[in-house]
Amino acid sequence: MSEQNGRRDTSEQFARHAHEAVDRVADEAGRAEERVRQAGAGADEKVREKAEHGKEQADRLLAAVGTYVRDNPMTAVGLAFAAGAFYASLRRR
Repeated sequence: MSEQNGRRDTSEQFARHAHEAVDRVADEAGRAEERVRQAGAGADEKVREKAEHGKEQADRLLAAVGTYVRDNPMTAVGLAFAAGAFYASLRRR
């Protein structure tokens, strides 16, 4: 009977250690998940900021081009023609 008790104690110790190990891994996984979520939230915010900044720059550039075209219509037409001719020559090659 003593041998059986020894085996049971060993099995119980093994089970307890296994449960403790699983609990530690689960805790660490939970912390890792939280770090990933926080990093993702930070990245999402940065992407939104960069997109907004890019939109603002594009709007400013478009306004500047519009002003230039209004102030210099013939030059703008000449530049557009030259750009189109250059593009067409590249396409022919």
